[in-house]
Amino acid sequence: MACLMSLPFAAYLIFFFTLNLMPMPCFSCPQEHKEALLEFKTSLTENLLAANSTDEATVTELLESWNSSSDCCQWNLITCHSHAASASKHITGLDISYLVPNGSVPSDVLAPLFRITTLMLLNIASNSMQGEIPGAGFANLTKLVYLDMGENRFNGYIPPQLFQLRYLEYLDLSGNFIQGEIPAEVGNLTELRKLSLRQNKLSGRIPLSVVSQLRELQVLDLQDNSLSMEIPAEIGNLVNISTLALSNNNLSGGIPQSIQKMSKLETLALDKNILNGDIPAWLFELKELKNLHLGGNKLRWNNTNVTIAPKCMLSQLSLRSCDVGGPIPIWLSNQTRLNLLDLSENRLEGAFPLWLAKLQVGILFLSDNKLTGSLPPPLFQTPSLQVLKLSRNNFSGKLPEDMGEKCAVMILMLSENNFSGPVPKSIANIYRLLLLDLSRNNFSGELPIFKPDALLAFVDISSNKLSGKVPATFGLNTLMLSLGQNEFSGQLPKNLSNLSQLEHLDLHDNNITGDFPTFLTQISSLQVLNLRNNSIRGSISGDLSNLSSLRILDLSNNLLSRNIPPSVGNLIAMIETPDIPTNLPDAIFSFLVEYDLIVNWKKSKQGLSSHNLDIYSLIDLSKNQFSGNIPSSLGRLKGLKLLNISSNELSGSIPLAFGDLKSLETLDLSHNNLSGQIPQTFAKLQELNTLDLSNNKLVGHIPESPQMDTLIDPNIYANNSGLCGVQIQLHCPEEHPPSAKTDESDEKNDTWWFSWATAGIGFPFGFFSVVASMYVVGYFSTVATRRRRRGSQCVWQR
Repeated sequence: MACLMSLPFAAYLIFFFTLNLMPMPCFSCPQEHKEALLEFKTSLTENLLAANSTDEATVTELLESWNSSSDCCQWNLITCHSHAASASKHITGLDISYLVPNGSVPSDVLAPLFRITTLMLLNIASNSMQGEIPGAGFANLTKLVYLDMGENRFNGYIPPQLFQLRYLEYLDLSGNFIQGEIPAEVGNLTELRKLSLRQNKLSGRIPLSVVSQLRELQVLDLQDNSLSMEIPAEIGNLVNISTLALSNNNLSGGIPQSIQKMSKLETLALDKNILNGDIPAWLFELKELKNLHLGGNKLRWNNTNVTIAPKCMLSQLSLRSCDVGGPIPIWLSNQTRLNLLDLSENRLEGAFPLWLAKLQVGILFLSDNKLTGSLPPPLFQTPSLQVLKLSRNNFSGKLPEDMGEKCAVMILMLSENNFSGPVPKSIANIYRLLLLDLSRNNFSGELPIFKPDALLAFVDISSNKLSGKVPATFGLNTLMLSLGQNEFSGQLPKNLSNLSQLEHLDLHDNNITGDFPTFLTQISSLQVLNLRNNSIRGSISGDLSNLSSLRILDLSNNLLSRNIPPSVGNLIAMIETPDIPTNLPDAIFSFLVEYDLIVNWKKSKQGLSSHNLDIYSLIDLSKNQFSGNIPSSLGRLKGLKLLNISSNELSGSIPLAFGDLKSLETLDLSHNNLSGQIPQTFAKLQELNTLDLSNNKLVGHIPESPQMDTLIDPNIYANNSGLCGVQIQLHCPEEHPPSAKTDESDEKNDTWWFSWATAGIGFPFGFFSVVASMYVVGYFSTVATRRRRRGSQCVWQR
């Protein structure tokens, strides 16, 4: 430009004019590549339109620039590379991740893209693509360096063509449904820097080709699969590894000593396997190590090794269930960068050390130990604390009154300890608090008042000594509210209906009085309503059917009377048990793993796993004063698994429609005034395994079917006026043999009695065989540990 400006002005104009007249190469993408992209767009859009998918609008917006009248190198999501030797550009990068995050599309829509053989980067992650990975198509993309197919729905096996892409440095197939073993041919990808097969259905051992040939590998992520056998002893050959993630598999054996050679190792995640042996002290000599996760194995911490002096500075440490005993290890006081510390499920004793309270750890798990004493106030005087889980210890004393003034904790779980005194009012000032669990302690007095705009979503203060009126002063974002087993009294406050997002309301075992709270029927999001064991009177509102999401209704052991309204049969979520999603944030949902909803299930207290609560549907109206007939509309609740209306004053016959309750596992109609016969439609109840019809006025033949014939406990039918049938070894009148005493009739009688004797032996044997089989396969789940919510008593507990 300086030379040009030195020319006379006229000469410069001539030069510029001539330059613009010279032919210039037109750099644009090849026509065949444009056609391939447009064909992909058309195919994708047509699939989404046919499926009536909401993602179609997203695709239309993101691919708006994709049209035949413009250069495809100018299109959104496209990267091109110019070639000066030719009059075109080559498409080298295509990032179409998150185009279809919610719907589903078949993997064959990718077919046109395989004609763009110049691709070096292809990202199709998070698109809900289903079907097998089109291996033949990927064989055309021989220049690929980066391939991300994570978070889709691909199934089948990894196609061998992927292992022929010799320039590949990045391969991510995580979050799919890929099965089979990891092929040994993965070792052909010698340029790989990252290999992620996380969260699939892969099985078998880790191939030796991985540890012997992938010497450039920096990230190996195989967690959340079903890999087995031992970790290869030669794993240390991967000297460039910075992240080795093998968590949540079935790997056995010890921690290979060759890991000592991984001098660049920053993250070692081996948790949730079945590894055994001592935790080697040399792990803490890896200078670059920042994240160490060993919990959930059969590994043992050497409690005599108190002189450990780590050469690393850890950010995360998980030694959960590693048999760590005695006081919290003092060497941790030097780990000043710790953000996550998990020492839960060990044998820790003694007080909460002051040095740990001042360490400013962000996420601290010390639950399921034997720690004692009160909590040091400095623990709550730092904004760095995000998650504090101290459940199931022996902590005692009062919580600091000012704990909420400087604290910014999001998850606070102090359940099953011996804390006492009032709940500090300052807790309501913790602006980021999402989950509060103070259950199973000795807290007394009244609860603090939370602001309407509080973020608090989950509240469990059950099993304490809290008193006064039932509080309704919670944030409008509250989704789960468990106040059971306290000393709350009086009527339920009407402003509970302001909690418009509430999904779970549990107030069992209090002193609640007044009429049935009809205002609760305004909370359309309600999925669980538990008012068991109170003193609520009156009748159930016919508006109960407004609760279209309700799956669990427990009103047992109250003073409710009059008829059961037929509208109960209109509870939509109990008709087909649809999959109703929760609005709980993932950050909370993951911490509810230990919660179960305990109910009177199969005549005993059973835990309904909160992870699978959406598959359960039950109604318990027992121990009230209901009268009149049983509404036949209950037969519409085909998703119902438990129905208990025992110990009432119900009369009339059992509805024939009960035979339509195809999912029913438990039915209790005992201690009523029911008359007539047991409907023969009961023969259709193939899932029924717990039945109680005792203490009624039933007569006639007990229905027979393969399932009904296993229900032979006499107590099921006790104290009725005239039942008969094979289940109770009492033949019905029409089955009497002829009165003539011929030899032939005697022979028939002998045969008849032999068949009954066989039934007397065979049916009990079959019954106990069925029960034993169901026990072995874990049918009676009494979950005491997992995530989240579910006798005559229904409580939220760990």
